[in-house]
Amino acid sequence: MHVRSRLPLAAATFSALALTLSLAACGSSGSLPAPKGSGSTAGAPTFQSVLDAAPVAPASAIPAGSPMAKIKDRGTLNVGGTDTSALFSLKDPVTGKLTGFDAGLAQMLAKYITGKPNENLVLVTADTRETLLQNGTVDTVFATYTITPARAQKVAFAGPYYSSGDAILVAKNNTSITTVADLAGKNVCTESSSTAANDLKQYAPSAKVMLFQTNAECQQAVEQGRADAYVLDQALLLGDQFRDPQVKVVGQPFTTEPYGIGVPLNSPDVKAFVNDWLKQIESDGEWAKLWQATIGTVLPGTPPAPPVIGSAQGS
Repeated sequence: MHVRSRLPLAAATFSALALTLSLAACGSSGSLPAPKGSGSTAGAPTFQSVLDAAPVAPASAIPAGSPMAKIKDRGTLNVGGTDTSALFSLKDPVTGKLTGFDAGLAQMLAKYITGKPNENLVLVTADTRETLLQNGTVDTVFATYTITPARAQKVAFAGPYYSSGDAILVAKNNTSITTVADLAGKNVCTESSSTAANDLKQYAPSAKVMLFQTNAECQQAVEQGRADAYVLDQALLLGDQFRDPQVKVVGQPFTTEPYGIGVPLNSPDVKAFVNDWLKQIESDGEWAKLWQATIGTVLPGTPPAPPVIGSAQGS
């Protein structure tokens, strides 16, 4: 997708999602809701059915001696990711399995290479993603990872595979902040290595920015009143709202954030392989089915069009 041209669709999609999640949060008793992404709405595919139907690469796509061949021989794909991102990669407390859009893509890629959806999850933060790719600890990173030219100097990106944008999370009873202009002079937190940290300098230059390492720390700062607002990708903030009835997402995204799959910088064959796989699952409908089985469990309807591969600067 050309990132700019698809922004109205993405904004409308996330706006509807915010409303749906808000209604769900209002009915909460205060405990965490059951994880979404492993079930389905009526007539929609389940998370497991998408994995079961996911393709396996032909032998000709994995040349002997290639990085993909090494992964296949190992039998698992080492993935940098998270297990706390609702709708994208969340560990089910009952089964211990990961579900969500990013988690599903990682497992589908693992299956494409090895024949089974075997992934070895290595937990990452915004501060460690590049390092873990550079030192070979992980083969890929699936972590709502925004493609930027600066990051592309350190790692390579396949994709983009999804598009989000910076938005604002506030306490449930906050009525004074609804747009980025309202952040002027306010205490605003974000993750230290996120693109939002730089975006705030441009869009809310007078905001008093507080930097934390993790999403949980930022969310807690808003809950406790130490921060008036939390700015980050809307997709991640909606996950926070989904799980926590004390906070809410307000307004529309004020930036465009294309998500990419992080791969080692000096492995163009890996990037090309992952891009070819993305094109295949998008064209055969598997991408859309995964969306329905994850994000679509709280937002029924037609999946958005995926971004055009290579459309983001740095991809």
